[in-house]
Amino acid sequence: MNEPSRTADAGRSYWRWRKQDLFPGDSFQSLQSYRKAMSQTCPRLADRLTSRSTDDYEILELPKASENDMKKCLTWWDLMWLSFGAVVGSGIFVITGQEARDNAGPAIVLSYAASGLSALLSAFCYTEFAVEVPVAGGSFSFLRIELGDFVAYIAAGNIILEALVGAAGLGRSWSSYFSTMIKNDPDFLRIRVDSFREGFNLLDPLAVVVLFIANGIAMSGTRRTSILNWLSSIATTLVIVFIIVVGFLHAKASNLDPFFPFGAKGVFEAAAVVFWSYTGFDMVATMAEETKNPSTDIPVGLIGSMTMITTIYCLMALALTMMQKYTEIDRDAAYSVAFIRIGMNWAKYLVSICALKGMTTSLLAGSLGQARYMTQIARSHMIPPLFALVHPRTGTPVNATLLITLSSAVVALFSSLDVLSSVFSISTLFIFTLMAIALLIRRYYVRETTSKSDLMRVLLCLFVIIGSCAGGTTFWSSDKLGWIGYTVAAFVWFLATLVMSFLPMLRMPKVWGVPLVPWLPSLSIAMNVFLMGSLGAVAFWRFAICSALMLVYYLFVVVHTTYDVAHENKQKTNVEGKEDNNQEVLKQSISSVLSIVFWSSTTYAIIVDDSVLELRPSF
Repeated sequence: MNEPSRTADAGRSYWRWRKQDLFPGDSFQSLQSYRKAMSQTCPRLADRLTSRSTDDYEILELPKASENDMKKCLTWWDLMWLSFGAVVGSGIFVITGQEARDNAGPAIVLSYAASGLSALLSAFCYTEFAVEVPVAGGSFSFLRIELGDFVAYIAAGNIILEALVGAAGLGRSWSSYFSTMIKNDPDFLRIRVDSFREGFNLLDPLAVVVLFIANGIAMSGTRRTSILNWLSSIATTLVIVFIIVVGFLHAKASNLDPFFPFGAKGVFEAAAVVFWSYTGFDMVATMAEETKNPSTDIPVGLIGSMTMITTIYCLMALALTMMQKYTEIDRDAAYSVAFIRIGMNWAKYLVSICALKGMTTSLLAGSLGQARYMTQIARSHMIPPLFALVHPRTGTPVNATLLITLSSAVVALFSSLDVLSSVFSISTLFIFTLMAIALLIRRYYVRETTSKSDLMRVLLCLFVIIGSCAGGTTFWSSDKLGWIGYTVAAFVWFLATLVMSFLPMLRMPKVWGVPLVPWLPSLSIAMNVFLMGSLGAVAFWRFAICSALMLVYYLFVVVHTTYDVAHENKQKTNVEGKEDNNQEVLKQSISSVLSIVFWSSTTYAIIVDDSVLELRPSF
């Protein structure tokens, strides 16, 4: 049974819009107080950069900002299908043909296996944190505890950006598939406005309607949304099984020859692209606060679903490449065209229906997860705490869901899929890398217990692990030193991880933990950095620009809102604990680690080719 409302004033309405609910801190009480706060930006920034949250603060104190409890109504069965619904959308149907034709050939199955392993390793890290800290914030809360407010804020900004763009992209994709089923024209139900700029001139009201329906269901109740999701996901699974079985019945082993037409490099280039078919499972970690038994339900639900999804993706990719020679696979509608060529014209509608159902479940699961991220971010006052409120009747964060819905609907109405896809960046892989780093720090560093010398050893190992991963990625991409370069880098990575394995591990998980630490988290870092290095220059520039814009908002708003709430809490309680002498060393080292991760992958040269200035990776 849930606790009664936390609200001190039971007469307050959920639907309110007061200044105190937007900016309650002392720094924003008046223009004069804000000017005073701005004059103290430097010391406040230093305070925030060396600030880390705690497990108890995230679990016990922050949820009070929501005034009402979220309802604990989810089991491992719900979580498994929520993860399946969030991950399995239209990506497998769209990306597989493109990458098999252009980059990997029949070895696309290995691309899916490599990306699936990377996603599974990240899922291990998410699971340990979600079991230990079962709150709504997912990676935001976990990074805030181990890497501090600033790193968590950068992660939060990218999470919000991807939530908006991802939801809008799904809405536009849903509209395209539905229109194609009616008239074989993806723009059939869109409204052209010639006076608008290209890329923003096709208004999509159907995408807006779909987003409002999906988010409306999510607002009505978590349990109801979960039931609809797993019913739809099971139906999608049955259709996928049909596609796999029919594909193997019409398979020819000769179509797998040659298996590596583009070499190993093509396999990993394709892996970096198909990785996006695995994104979304992190949303399940945000449901920990509504899980009945997090210690068992989360590991079974999250890791079980990712294992199942990886198997399904590999089988679908293998079935496609055995049905057709990779040179004959259609880039845009691989499965539909493959069925047409074997005389099953009706099956193209089945594929479209399956894709529509997949996108629908992705919208439902995404609506739940995105709102929980937003709720925890608001609880920490990085955005107005009004969006942290949980509705007393539904037990869901209605305000946060409305914010996501309205924002993504505006983006979906005007922006084309090409524009939306160009906004996606390296942020997911970057956050997954941060999660692995955070897990290693959690295991090997405990405040006021770890000595400075032990801390420096841990950080040195982390530097070498990340540096060797970045160096190996550079050698692999450049081919300048051949196998010697990346073999040496792999050996250095192995040696650094081996040294870390002999360091004292000061914290062990209470219930469930990642096995083979530090090997699995270190391997997760290696694979994520390697996949990041396979992305183009545009992704890194986009990430840098978005981070710069986030930094502006951080300096003018977030530094002061979080400073106010942190020091107000310190006066009332001692929840955050004392800062030990290693805090500043840790924070400076973390900043250096992040610089290595980012800048080592963004070394670019400006190459002049036929009088056109083009950005390419220098490696």
